[in-house]
Amino acid sequence: MPFRSGSDIRETFLRFFESKGHRRVHSSSLVPANDPTLLFTNAGMNQFKDVFLGLEHRDYSRATTSQKCVRAGGKHNDLENVGFTRRHHTFFEMLGNFSFGDYFKRDAIAYAWELVTSPEWFGLPKDKLYVTIFQGENGVPRDEEAYELWRGQGVPAERIFEFGAKDNFWQMGDTGPCGPCSEIFYDMGMEAAETPGVDKPFGQDDARYVEIWNLVFMQFDRSANGELALLPKPSIDTGAGLERLAAVMQGKISNFETDLFTPLIAKAAELTGVGNDLGNASLRIIADHARCATFLISDGVLPANEGRGYVLRKILRRGIRHGRLLGQEQPFMGRMVYAVRDGMQVAYPELKESEDRVAEVVEAEERQFARVLEIGDRQMQAVLGEGSISGKDAFHLYETYGLPLDFMMDAARDAGIAFDLTGFEEARAEEQARARASWKGGAKQSASPVFRELPKTEFEGYKKLRVDGAEVLAIVKDGQGVKAAGVGDAVEVVLNATSFYADSGGQIGDHGWLYSDDHNSVVADVSGCVKPVQGVFAHKAVLRQTLVVGDKVDTVVDAEFRAATRRNHTGTHLLHAALREVLGTHVKQAGSLVEPGRLRFDFSHFTQIADEELQDIEDIVNKEVLRNTKVETLEDVPIDVAVNEYHAMALFGEKYGERVRVVKIGDFSTELCGGTHTGATGEIGLVKLVSEGSVSSGVRRMEAVTGLGALKEFRRDYEVAQVAAQLAPSVELSPADALKHRLAAQEEEMKKLRRELDELRMKSAAKAVAGAADEAVDVSGVKVLAQRVDGVDRGQMRTLVDNLRTKLGSGVVVLGSAQDEGKVALIVGVTKDLTGKVQAGKIVAQLAKMVGGSGGGRPDMAEAGGKDASQLDAALKSVPEVVKSLLG
Repeated sequence: MPFRSGSDIRETFLRFFESKGHRRVHSSSLVPANDPTLLFTNAGMNQFKDVFLGLEHRDYSRATTSQKCVRAGGKHNDLENVGFTRRHHTFFEMLGNFSFGDYFKRDAIAYAWELVTSPEWFGLPKDKLYVTIFQGENGVPRDEEAYELWRGQGVPAERIFEFGAKDNFWQMGDTGPCGPCSEIFYDMGMEAAETPGVDKPFGQDDARYVEIWNLVFMQFDRSANGELALLPKPSIDTGAGLERLAAVMQGKISNFETDLFTPLIAKAAELTGVGNDLGNASLRIIADHARCATFLISDGVLPANEGRGYVLRKILRRGIRHGRLLGQEQPFMGRMVYAVRDGMQVAYPELKESEDRVAEVVEAEERQFARVLEIGDRQMQAVLGEGSISGKDAFHLYETYGLPLDFMMDAARDAGIAFDLTGFEEARAEEQARARASWKGGAKQSASPVFRELPKTEFEGYKKLRVDGAEVLAIVKDGQGVKAAGVGDAVEVVLNATSFYADSGGQIGDHGWLYSDDHNSVVADVSGCVKPVQGVFAHKAVLRQTLVVGDKVDTVVDAEFRAATRRNHTGTHLLHAALREVLGTHVKQAGSLVEPGRLRFDFSHFTQIADEELQDIEDIVNKEVLRNTKVETLEDVPIDVAVNEYHAMALFGEKYGERVRVVKIGDFSTELCGGTHTGATGEIGLVKLVSEGSVSSGVRRMEAVTGLGALKEFRRDYEVAQVAAQLAPSVELSPADALKHRLAAQEEEMKKLRRELDELRMKSAAKAVAGAADEAVDVSGVKVLAQRVDGVDRGQMRTLVDNLRTKLGSGVVVLGSAQDEGKVALIVGVTKDLTGKVQAGKIVAQLAKMVGGSGGGRPDMAEAGGKDASQLDAALKSVPEVVKSLLG
């Protein structure tokens, strides 16, 4: 079997299916478009999900893809296994072929066997292959048809195995399309056996017998009550892991030994200063996680503390931590981005465009993690001071600060304290359960037959606000189709034609009215329009008159509503272009909202935007408005022409077909967009920025108003300026600068007064404890001093503790203070010569319990807080006994 590179395997797979009449479709984003049920794209079929559900129709019925996938969070989570097994990855490529009601089992099986075994294609030896079929279970019969088709391909009966629903029945979710599946396995040989030297048969050694392809036969539709009905158009969904195929065709036992990983492992070894060892788990982890992070960030995901960004952060920090285990304390993961680009840019050219931005994000996260680790180490020392490490505390350190489990266990052992491993595992299991509950992938329901069976609505709203004589095709009330509805009913009305824009691309649907066919009386008030199925427009309406399926109505859009929305949508395009001009081309849209009252625009950027930059952005946008540039819309443009010739920007989270609509504003802005826009930029009137801030790490949000909304904003600002002028009158300064100057002066005066008050408190407290050193008591040969010092903050208390330790020379100092709102502060100091006998953390831990709190710290200095100030005196009185008990 000749060597085939990973790139060659990918291209051969796609070329084979193109020869069988399939459309080659580029991989979709790792962020699933319009599917909140999925954390990440995790299978080739994700981008075709709506096609399988009947929600979307495409101009082809056969497709083939190489889909980038991530399984590292939620229901599908391989993260902890990566690096320690042969085949687990966070990022992988899924090769697949799909039939949308075209061919079924016969062709799917024939294609798979030809590609896998034909010398013209992959040429795998047939005597190394096994296949599986569904044996029948839960009332679903055995897949007799698949068995006979495999036999027809020449597969011996003894190489066809049957398994139950767990292994060989696939379903998209609790309801919807599902069906039996058939898998192809490859025998890697005895050298890959789970137990060296033990020859186990197929089905009993997962390490030796590797699944390389899964063929799913979608032939049923499962209803909410669990019943299965035959689909009118059975479909095919297959998935073959590129990494596994590469291992098979390159004769490697582990995926990490293939050419998809070896260059990355070599680069990781170079950057961490260790030998290039393909079996080194840390190098494997760095290589895998670099691939995953590079693709996720390139697709718009940024490190954050929740959702997708949180998973990315865990992946990055796990890779960074393994670099530190190899001795690399300096940032290095950012340079791995370019190694990933080198190996993948032919198949995924978008990596070339985003490489610098991705590297910058990774390096920023490395620096942030270094700071977090420093804090985590201090937190660890505080926990150690409490005398034991609970499972909850350990998991908090593990999850929040990235402290490794083995590091914490070693620290606890060295300190001679207990570590609650069982509690840690329970806390981790709870977190994983929460993650699974947050992302129950695949829960999206198939479209209601009411919508699925309707023809597309003809949208005429780009050119006119009124369509006369539209026919009522369906009325949906409470989710059910009805023949008629009465006055006051809230319904969804589907028409054969409409002037109403439906929610899409961040722009909300139009408002307006449905008129009767006499063109005079209002039949319904429309408060929005949506597309429950691609191409089908459902008008959200409250009826003023009875409406019957088959009636004719006029659709009339609220002209002011549409005009205001159009101004904001065109304003969004201008804002996007201005942001890229001022801040840089790394700026990419990360979400938007366009409605009549405002526009909201989320975009990738790492730092706060300076006031001067905001002013530049606003100036640039309004200069374009004043130019009154024509807004051109180009219809039905091939996607490759739009992107490569017009250089149109594709927007975050949107799915695009083979032909698209381009909105062009002179040479200033060109975007793929299906929204409604002004005829020229001058119609916007004016764009006023009203807010800018952070949404999450690396994502900023800007809001603006246009037209009359901008006028209202200026009037409001004028009123504020008038008030400012009255409060801080000035001839030389503007009202805003004059008010800032006055407030700054007042703030400086307040700071001065606070400093004077703090100095007085400190003098008072120092005077109160001036002779305290003489009051120290002897406890088993150790001087112990406990004092109450109310009215001082923690910083001042630390200074007093240091002063008193110096005066004692050798001993233990405990200060307690009643704080605001009944809180308590305790600080314990132990001179260095005594920390081997008694530790500050252990003293403060016992005292804290008496005042209803907790705390910890270093052996020589520890702090605690409490909630019960009434017990402070008792706690301080008990200090000698506490010290005595710890001294033994």
